[in-house]
Amino acid sequence: MPASEESYLEQSREPVPTGPGEVVAAAWVCVRERRVLVVRAHRSDAFYLPGGKPEPGETHAAAAAREAEEEVGVVLDAGRLRHFRTIEAPAHNRPAGTRVRLVCYLGEPAVADAAPAPANEIAELAWFASADAARCAPAIRLLLDELVRVDLID
Repeated sequence: MPASEESYLEQSREPVPTGPGEVVAAAWVCVRERRVLVVRAHRSDAFYLPGGKPEPGETHAAAAAREAEEEVGVVLDAGRLRHFRTIEAPAHNRPAGTRVRLVCYLGEPAVADAAPAPANEIAELAWFASADAARCAPAIRLLLDELVRVDLID
């Protein structure tokens, strides 16, 4: 992806324009002890990162921070989040042909050692390594590969 497009994704105050069958979401990548935090929503068979779609006028970083607090109770400072990767993949549990563009951010909680816990629509959370990829949505499988490539997880 060209740097200018990546910068647009990071800084956009509006969701990136999408075509039919495309979902744009922002997510928090939390790595501890060489594992990444993942969540599974009620009635879902796959694990995702804490995250979701930006609200109108909300930056992707702000959406990632808001969703992390809503889904796992961890407060993040959106201004301190760092863009890690934008992942494009088939969307899980969506009509055939639907794609997701997942804008992923790294960052530490506002409170050191904050303990994530399932909240709202989240049924469970887990800490995954690459060996757990089969339990994840397609975009998260690609993210796990990237995290291994940069030596953040096993």
